[in-house]
Amino acid sequence: ITALLQQHGEDLKSEFKSSANMLSSKLDQMRQTLEEQAERVSSLELATEDLGQRVAGLEDSCAALREENAKLKDKVGDLESRSRQQNIRILGLPEDTENGRPTYFFSNLLCELFGKEVLPTPPELDRAHRSLAAKRPVGRPPRPVILCLHRYLTKDLIIQEARKRGKLDYKGVSLRIVEDYSPDVLAQRAEYKDIMVELYKWGLKPALLFPACLRITQSSGAKTFLGSVEEAQQFIKRLPKPQKHRQAAFP
Repeated sequence: ITALLQQHGEDLKSEFKSSANMLSSKLDQMRQTLEEQAERVSSLELATEDLGQRVAGLEDSCAALREENAKLKDKVGDLESRSRQQNIRILGLPEDTENGRPTYFFSNLLCELFGKEVLPTPPELDRAHRSLAAKRPVGRPPRPVILCLHRYLTKDLIIQEARKRGKLDYKGVSLRIVEDYSPDVLAQRAEYKDIMVELYKWGLKPALLFPACLRITQSSGAKTFLGSVEEAQQFIKRLPKPQKHRQAAFP
């Protein structure tokens, strides 16, 4: 019996030792796995921190580029507007009226429209052509004519006279002569359209200064200058209600 007990004890001891060794091996594997995971997490944290710094740098660069791009856009817009300072546009003239000699034809056309009192001699033109859009189908409005006058004072005189007279007549065709603004400037000025209509209703005299600054002349002669559509809207809200509006509301 003693021998059997000893043998049984030895077997248990051997089994416990084997189990302990197996458990130790598994624990070592788990420890190694945890260490590897810790290294990977640490590596990911470093990579994330590096990416965060790079993204922050890119955001700063992007903001700087946006600011620089806005400045360049303003400069290009200013240069384009300056390049058009001596230009005028003629609207409503049928296609091919110039008959292949645009500079000569339009120089004499201006004299015919305004008379010798305004233009004693045909003005000198540097360029004269239709807008670069494709020729429009029959029945559609003709393309505008763009003229570049050699002298700014002559151009300014023509614009002033055109504003005084409104529509001009050429062989039964109604023409208009306007400034040649860039698309950006035209878009800015178009935002004031409804506001100017409203101001006329109040008996005021609005005028748009270049590029898109609103000047309002009151009956007293006082002038107000507004630099944005929002300022103009606030100006209208502060105006006293006209008598004619009150009569319409309360007959």
